[in-house]
Amino acid sequence: MPNCQNAKLPKASPVAPDSGELPPSDAPHVNPQTERLTAHTATATATSADAELPVFPDEVYASLPRLLDDVCSYGISPEDSDMLLLGALTALSSCLTQVSGIYGQRQVCPNLFLFVSAQASAGKGRLTLCRHLVDVVHADLRRRNRQEWEEYRREKSLYEKNKRQGGGDEPQQPPVRMLFIPANSSATALFQTLNDNEGQALMFETEGDTLTTTFRSEHGNYSDGLRKAFHHEPITYNRRKDREYVEITMPRLSVLLSGTPRQVGALIPDPENGLFSRFLFYNLPLRPVWNDVFAGNDDDTLDSRFLRLGGRFFQFYTRLLKEGPLRFTLTVEQQVEFNRFFGNLQEQGLQCKGPDMLASVRRLGLTAYRICMVFSALRLMDYEGDAPLPATLCCRDDDFHTTLLMIQVLLRHTEAAYESLQAEASHTSHPASVSQGSASEKRRQALLQMLPPEFDRTLYQDKAREAGIPTRTADRYLIELCNQGRLEKEGHGLYKVKTMI
Repeated sequence: MPNCQNAKLPKASPVAPDSGELPPSDAPHVNPQTERLTAHTATATATSADAELPVFPDEVYASLPRLLDDVCSYGISPEDSDMLLLGALTALSSCLTQVSGIYGQRQVCPNLFLFVSAQASAGKGRLTLCRHLVDVVHADLRRRNRQEWEEYRREKSLYEKNKRQGGGDEPQQPPVRMLFIPANSSATALFQTLNDNEGQALMFETEGDTLTTTFRSEHGNYSDGLRKAFHHEPITYNRRKDREYVEITMPRLSVLLSGTPRQVGALIPDPENGLFSRFLFYNLPLRPVWNDVFAGNDDDTLDSRFLRLGGRFFQFYTRLLKEGPLRFTLTVEQQVEFNRFFGNLQEQGLQCKGPDMLASVRRLGLTAYRICMVFSALRLMDYEGDAPLPATLCCRDDDFHTTLLMIQVLLRHTEAAYESLQAEASHTSHPASVSQGSASEKRRQALLQMLPPEFDRTLYQDKAREAGIPTRTADRYLIELCNQGRLEKEGHGLYKVKTMI
């Protein structure tokens, strides 16, 4: 166990929001949101769970890293501040892959999966402000990539002119570098983008219908890829153009999605298929309050302010690329408390919910560890001077306890999302008779048992015809079996039978 006390940094100096300059005052930087929301937070937390889900307590906002403190200062309600904090953590986690730790004897990076659920007009669109925190990183990747392609085209032109005279080797196309992966990409395009960017990317989509459409057309391959990416498990695929076998050994994908409660069910139709337990869920309530749309009505918009915050982060990001990698660790005392906390959480969950929520509780442990990583990395931005970054990054006690406070609230939101999915599944099965639903499942199961461990689409359709299942029904079964994790898509038209995670 490394000595966490060795990694000491100079004393922090306060920074004004939206500014890269150090003010002359040594007064501590206080989050204005903390005082403004105290009464609201206390009221919301005390409300009955049946009426409303809890928000983060005031202690969460009392000692955030300065960048997150500035982000949350723009919150217009307790829930909005929570959403901005979670959105910022998730977006920034995609760019902190120089930081890693050991969890469960495996190397893990800070990448987070978040789904914000809300009715239309509830305010989830403000999540796009968090995208600005990493817009500069994306723009820099695209700028450098354009230069690579310009150089490639020049070399390609010279090669074409001289190849008859033996003008050397043909230049290779550069990868397509970007941070943001469009949510309407096919699964193969997602994997290709990850591979081009050394396994690092961010999927950021605030329109749930976009990804829902993609999920429905991908026969489960998207779900399988996301499940593997969460644990940095290798993703393999066949490139169609040249039939090349590609393996992404350690994908580091962060995912930030938002949508209506119905869109949660469209993306994750079965809460037991493994994808559900990999996401943090936060439900944003619809408040009957009209916000002053002319407050701060000047040229300095929220978008420009968050872009400046992103500029501050980009300076740290480039420094981290030069000086990393960093190894993150909890102190021995924190490890003991961590195991005790999640052991108790698991025991309480088993008593109250049974084994259904066990996967979510256990993966919340990994998510908590990753949040601690993000907090600790962003703390490095708060220190002035040119002192080298520490090789070992130790979690501060305040960041550790802030994370545990957040997890208690997020578990309540996850339970609510789970119950909502179960209720929706029950509701959709009731219009048809129970016997009809049971018969449909029996036909799916019978078809599944007829299949060999690995098969292609032609063989699948042949077996479906043998079972008397119409082609369109068989296609629907194929999508459902893949989304449930019972089948896994190996390549174009290739599948294998898989035990559900």
